[in-house]
Amino acid sequence: MQNNQIKYINSLKLSKFRKLFHEFVAEGDKLVIELLNSRFEISNIYAIAEWIEQNEQLLKNSQVNVTQIRNKELERISFLSTPNNVLTIVKIPKPEIIQENIFSDLILMLDEIHDPGNLGTIIRTADWFGIKNIICSENCVDIYNPKVVQATMGSIARVSVLYKNLEKVLAGKPKQIKVYGTLLKGKNIYNKNLSKNGIILIGNESRGISDNLLPFITDKISIPSFPKTTGKTQYPESLNASVATAIVCAEFRRQHLFGNKVT
Repeated sequence: MQNNQIKYINSLKLSKFRKLFHEFVAEGDKLVIELLNSRFEISNIYAIAEWIEQNEQLLKNSQVNVTQIRNKELERISFLSTPNNVLTIVKIPKPEIIQENIFSDLILMLDEIHDPGNLGTIIRTADWFGIKNIICSENCVDIYNPKVVQATMGSIARVSVLYKNLEKVLAGKPKQIKVYGTLLKGKNIYNKNLSKNGIILIGNESRGISDNLLPFITDKISIPSFPKTTGKTQYPESLNASVATAIVCAEFRRQHLFGNKVT
């Protein structure tokens, strides 16, 4: 590899260069294969000989540029502590607009999620529960941050993530669409009938949901805690944002896929 290639790839660790060049990096066998089979446009693939040989037919069908490199070269461009067999440069698609039919199913709305691991895990969780759309506040962590991309484990290829002004989106949504806000003083989610569609609003890891979004919440929900009843053991005041999202999504799907709503 030439030094200018290595320098360019490493520059994509930073948000300002991803925005400048409209490209991001993804690494690992599963993630790269998922992206090859997705809507994303691949600029180039850098891989060791064994990986290229194993995926020869897929690469031939996709007709992407592939550069064979040595393990030592992969170490120089990898963003991982332990480099995998393949790294790809992917074009960042143009921002999407919100389609009217987006409100026909569940939507995750994320308010100021700052931790890359949390956002990546939430995207992976949405994919698991068949939620196709996530709307992030404009100050959420960048979806194309390498740590976010890695944490999605390929789900970035199947879940649409939009960055919007949440207050404007909520003000312009159809009136019948419910907004479920996850709050510590909300109603126990297991004692509440949940709608088949609607918006699940998840707040910032430490501050929760922003004050300006609270008036848009139609249904306040919470996940009950089960602290130990003996001793002086302390328990967290709130759950991790990605863990809370998974629990809430599971209960929404449970009620509507298995026909056992709260009575």
